[in-house]
Amino acid sequence: MPLPDTMFCAQQINIPPQLPDILKNFTKAAIRTQPEDLLPWSAAYFSALSKGERLPVKDRLEVNATHKTDTGLTPGLLKTLHKQLSLRETCSKKDLQKKWKGLCLPVDQLDDLLSLGSFGSDIDWMEFFALGCSALGGTLVSSLIIACEILTEDEEGGAARIPFDTFVKLYTFLAHLDDDMTQDHIDKFLSSLRSQVELQCGMIKPLDFSHW
Repeated sequence: MPLPDTMFCAQQINIPPQLPDILKNFTKAAIRTQPEDLLPWSAAYFSALSKGERLPVKDRLEVNATHKTDTGLTPGLLKTLHKQLSLRETCSKKDLQKKWKGLCLPVDQLDDLLSLGSFGSDIDWMEFFALGCSALGGTLVSSLIIACEILTEDEEGGAARIPFDTFVKLYTFLAHLDDDMTQDHIDKFLSSLRSQVELQCGMIKPLDFSHW
């Protein structure tokens, strides 16, 4: 119903009955996510809400995470990006930039990751996800452990298992970025894991490879 041109009393203001729940959910999301800049994050939140898209919201508050670090990215924010952009194998550079800015992450970090991966206008999401894990982990093994912890469907504190095919894609992409890593080393490493993976119905967990 259109609003009258002139407001004479409070009773003329039509407040949707859903508004209290919308504001309550928004407040909880802001507390969990702790955005660096509330205004652009709020714009991204309500834009996604209006379109029925995945919200730029963390699953839980990261107590030890801070945006005032060298990386800017955190495991919780990377997981949020994954939920937003992993519905298809590829995402557009423009869409990634939009989601990245919606989470108030530093643009120069995104530019560095895009340059490192030599991505074009269409981005293989799992390859970019691997680079995000690398920015958080520092070493190859640490990056893969973070990937398992983000991607797993196990309960928090569990084994953090993921499909071996996914692990192979992440590991191979990151390994090929290291000029000192030979194909023979990559093949031997993956081969050494296959017997344990077969016992686990095609799944792999950090304990299977963290000793390397």
